[in-house]
Parts: sequence; C-alpha cells; structure tokens
Amino acid sequence: MTQPSKCINYGPLRGLIGNWEGDKGVDIAPEPEGAETNPYYESLRFEAVGDVTNAGEQTLAVLSYRQLVRRKVDDEIFHHEIGYWIWDAAAETVMHSLAIPRGVTLLAGGTHKTEADGTIILEVAAAIDNPDWSIVQSPFMNTKARTTAFSHKVTLKADHLTYMETTSLDIYGRSFEHTDSNALTRS
Repeated sequence: MTQPSKCINYGPLRGLIGNWEGDKGVDIAPEPEGAETNPYYESLRFEAVGDVTNAGEQTLAVLSYRQLVRRKVDDEIFHHEIGYWIWDAAAETVMHSLAIPRGVTLLAGGTHKTEADGTIILEVAAAIDNPDWSIVQSPFMNTKARTTAFSHKVTLKADHLTYMETTSLDIYGRSFEHTDSNALTRS
C-alpha cells in the first residue's frame, strides 16, 4: 500500500487509503422482464498518488483505486472499475472519476461532511446533461443501455466503509435505477 505523504492535504479522502474487503454487497440490475438481485463480495484498493497542479493555479490531491466485484453464486467477476478520487481543498470539492470496461466513463462532483463522531460522508453525482459533472459513453451504450445519472454516497468511520451507488439507466425500453451497496472493512 502506498502511504500518504504528510505534506499533501488529502482532506476527507485520507481515510480511504488502503485495501478494503466486503462480502455483504447487493446489486440490483436490470433484466428485460424486470430486475435481478446479485449478492456479491468485492475488493477495493485506494492508493495515494500525490498532488497535481492545473494551470499553475489549482492543486488537487489524488487517490487512484481499483474495484473488483464477484458474484457469490459463481465467483465470477461481473464488475471491474478503475478511477480516481480527487480532493480540491481550495474549493472544498470532492471528485470521483471512473471508467468501466463497458464503454462508460464519468466525472462526478460533490461534497463531504464530517460528523461529531468522526464519520466522514462523501457524496458525488453526475448526469448526462450536467455541463460540469458528466457521463461519456460509447455509441452502443448510448443507444442500448444509456446511463443518464449517477450518484454515490460513501460513509467512512475508522476501518469501516459503506456505500450506496445508483446508476440511472435507459435500458430495455424503460428507465431503471441500478443500485449497488456494500459494507467493507480495511484488510
């Protein structure tokens, strides 16, 4: 695991750094005639990248991550995601960029809060028509399984992380709220 530098301000992202495991995942995905529920387990690894400077004015602290999700029923990987969590301290903005190997990428932006007990909550969102926090997808996905919106809420307390993610899709001739949630512990 990459250790964070003491001089880089990772802000609310600092606690994410490390390896996480969770086996309480629930994926509710679209099917042509309804929905499918998939229990899953996953591994999630966050690494400190350092900081980057944009146009000599903006400094961002960056974590890279890799998420591998396996169905409990057959142990097959059904979701692989890579990306970055980014902290802009000056603007107090959290960003989440991700790519999945289905021809979909996005940049979500949002906020954080720290509760009295030290719990950190990160909330980001993106939408197909948002000029700042948007979604890009291949022509096939845009036609057959269009992602129209994305929201992600992460709750972090010490060595425990939970998340709820909703991806709004236009698929199979209807709109569908595809959700994923899990509880993970630092390994």
